[in-house]
Amino acid sequence: MGYIGNKPTAVPLTSADFVDNSVTLAKMAGLARGKLIYGDASGDPAALAVGAADEVLTHDGTDFDWAAASGGGLTVATTFRISTHFQNDADPIASNWEEADTDGYGRLGTAVSQSSGIFTLPSTGIWLILLNFSFDEGGGGDDTSMHAYINTCTDGSTYGAAAEGRASYSGSNARQGADCAFIFDVTNTTTHKVSTSVDGIITNNNTMGSTSQNTSAISFIRLGDT
Repeated sequence: MGYIGNKPTAVPLTSADFVDNSVTLAKMAGLARGKLIYGDASGDPAALAVGAADEVLTHDGTDFDWAAASGGGLTVATTFRISTHFQNDADPIASNWEEADTDGYGRLGTAVSQSSGIFTLPSTGIWLILLNFSFDEGGGGDDTSMHAYINTCTDGSTYGAAAEGRASYSGSNARQGADCAFIFDVTNTTTHKVSTSVDGIITNNNTMGSTSQNTSAISFIRLGDT
């Protein structure tokens, strides 16, 4: 088609000038590999920058972003055990701790640390703490009730009994076990600590320990984010 005189002035196209589904991907401007188109704060199309390796796309209720993948399972698990028998009450149990290291033991992730019976978690999160202690009457024929505790601290100094396990026996050479558990919300690894204690340990009675098996032990398992 030709024109007589001057060429008509260009008129901007509107949405009414396009048939539905008429604009194909091939007609769009190029986009760097890995970028995504989303609506920005002004309601206009925008390109989301490429995320890092192994990051996942998240949404905060307003905008998209990239974040580290949370993973599909547990990330940290550690067990400590008492390495030798001891008598008398203790709060905290400050010595004879070792990380389990026999019979195929495997730590998962970053280790929990221990100093003078104070356990420090390596990261914030929701932690499951499992305690299993064994007691031995020791041959004196004493009747007693023995208690084992998981103690937690949230202010860096004050500990409270978060969980208690009890064992009682009578007669000579009797043995019993005490179990307890606690789910600990660790929001700050500097102030949130864990210790253990025992009481009711009278003459001849022992809190059992071993370097070859978990006779009296405590385990820490990180369940997820706080």
